[in-house]
Amino acid sequence: MSRRTADGSREDRIIERVRAIPPGNVRTYGDIDPGAPRLVGRVLATTREPLPWQRVVRADGSVAMGRRQLELLRREGVALRGDRVDLRAARLSKPR
Repeated sequence: MSRRTADGSREDRIIERVRAIPPGNVRTYGDIDPGAPRLVGRVLATTREPLPWQRVVRADGSVAMGRRQLELLRREGVALRGDRVDLRAARLSKPR
C-alpha cells in the first residue's frame, strides 16, 4: 500500500531519510515524513533494513522504545534532558 513516485516508494524515502541521520543527532517522525508520521513508525517497526531507528523520536523529544532507545542515544552522545531528547541541541533540520 505504498504510494509510488518517480524516485521510489514513500517507504524507500523514509528508509533513506532515517539512514541519513548521523550519530549524535535525531529527527522526529514528522521530520522524516510530515504527511505521515505514523507511517514512519510502521516502516521502522516492519523493515528488515538495518537502520539507526533509535535516532527517530517523538515531536516532544520522548522516545517510543524506552530505556533501550535512551541507552543507545546516550552512547551516541545525543543531548538529553531527563528521559527526553533535547531537540534544540540534537535535532537535525528537516530533510528536503
